[in-house]
Amino acid sequence: MNIVLMEPEIPYNTGNIGRSCVLTNTTLHLIKPLGFSLDEKQIKRSGLDYWELIDLKVWENYEELRAAYPESNFYFATTKTTQKYSDVKYNPNDFIVFGPESRGIPAEIREANKETCITIPMIKMGRSLNLSNSAAIVLYEALRQNNFDLGE
Repeated sequence: MNIVLMEPEIPYNTGNIGRSCVLTNTTLHLIKPLGFSLDEKQIKRSGLDYWELIDLKVWENYEELRAAYPESNFYFATTKTTQKYSDVKYNPNDFIVFGPESRGIPAEIREANKETCITIPMIKMGRSLNLSNSAAIVLYEALRQNNFDLGE
């Protein structure tokens, strides 16, 4: 599987997601600009000693990532759709994309990919779940659908 963080802003979230990626044999893709340095203590602290083990790819922009994987399926996690994350069928090499913590997936990307936008159901009082929690929820559903084949 592949987790994509577009312009992540909070190093702790990225570190937590990185740790989950290591332990599930998932590639973590980061799209610049990053809201922090990959050398910061906070990211390494939240990723613990797993940070050095991450299969990490850093991209200059979203278009560069898409051009590198033209035949791959991309799913876009957003609160601005009704299709539940559990209602789609994930393949082992799919990409699950999350937007910046403060803004989410840009409107133009959501509009161009309406059929592959997914959401995690929640009550209306909050804006969204924490990014690292959301990534774990969707990643584990995708892994469950693929019989937790972690390619160990």
